[in-house]
Amino acid sequence: MSIDQGNLPHLLMHGPPGTGKTTTILAVARALYGPELYRSRILELNASDERGISVVREKIKTFAQAAVGGQRTPGYPCPRFKLIILDEADTMTADAQSALRRIMEAYSRVTRFCLVCNYVTRIIEPLASRCAKFRFKPLPVDSMVQRINYIAEQEGVQLGEGALDTILTCSGGDMRKAVTFLQSSHQLSGGQPVSTEMVVDISGQVPKNVMGKLWTNMAGRQFEPVRSAVADVLAEGYPMGALLAQLLEDAVGRQDLSDVSKAMICEKIAHADQCLADGASESLQLLDVAAFMNRQLTKKTSEVDTKVATH
Repeated sequence: MSIDQGNLPHLLMHGPPGTGKTTTILAVARALYGPELYRSRILELNASDERGISVVREKIKTFAQAAVGGQRTPGYPCPRFKLIILDEADTMTADAQSALRRIMEAYSRVTRFCLVCNYVTRIIEPLASRCAKFRFKPLPVDSMVQRINYIAEQEGVQLGEGALDTILTCSGGDMRKAVTFLQSSHQLSGGQPVSTEMVVDISGQVPKNVMGKLWTNMAGRQFEPVRSAVADVLAEGYPMGALLAQLLEDAVGRQDLSDVSKAMICEKIAHADQCLADGASESLQLLDVAAFMNRQLTKKTSEVDTKVATH
C-alpha cells in the first residue's frame, strides 16, 4: 500500500544476516522510482565502512537537504522525496546516530531513511522511535529448498544424498550463506555430485563423529579423558564459535539432561563466549565448558547411585 501511494515512512529493518533485508529495500526503491530515477533518488551507504560523524554531516546531510525535482517515470509512483539506505547501521557510533537523528528531523519532508541492521538494540532509542520497524526472521526451510534447487538446476550442480539437508542445517536460515556453501562445494567437487562431507568441510562445522567422541568422554566419570578429547578437538583446528554453537545445540536436544542443567550449560557457554570476545584462551575456555558439562552429565548418575546405596 505504501508503494502504491508513494508514501513511505522512515524504516528500520533488523534481523539475522542473509534474510533479505537489503534486497527488500532495494526492491522497494526500484518499485517506487523505476530504473530511470533510481540512481538519482537513492543513496546507499554501508555504515560499517562509513560510520563516523563526518560522513553523516557531509555525505548524508548534503544528499538529504537537496531539493527533489518533478521528474516522473511512467508507471511508477515517483514520490517527491529521496531515499537514503544505511546498511549495517548498528555499527555506527553513538555520536553519528545522534547526528543522523537531527538530520531525519530537519529534512523528513524531502528525504526518507531506511536503517538496515542485525542488532536493533545497538540503535539508539531516539533514532529507532522515528522509524517503522520490520523484523526479519531466518528464512523458512521450504523457500530455501525451492531456491537452492532452482540455483542447482540452472548451474548444473548435482546434489548428493543428504547434501541439501546439510546445507540447510549449516546455513541456519541464512540464504546468502547457503548459496556460498553450494558454490564452494561445487567447485571443490570437481564436477562430481556435492556430498555431505564437502558441505561440512566448507562450512567449518564440527563433524558429528568428533562431537560424539567429545560427548562420550564428557559423560564419563574421569576428567582425564575429557581433557584429552578437548585437546584433540582443538588440534583439528575447528573454529571456537562453531564448537560452542554445536555444544549448545546438542545440549538443548539431549534427553538425559534436566531443564535446570540445560539452562546452566547455556549460561556457561554464553560466559565462555564473552570471555573469548575479551581475548581469553580458547583452550582454557573450551576445557572449562567441557568440565562443567561433565559435572552436569555425571551429577544425575551420582544421585541415583547414592539413593541405591542408601537403600
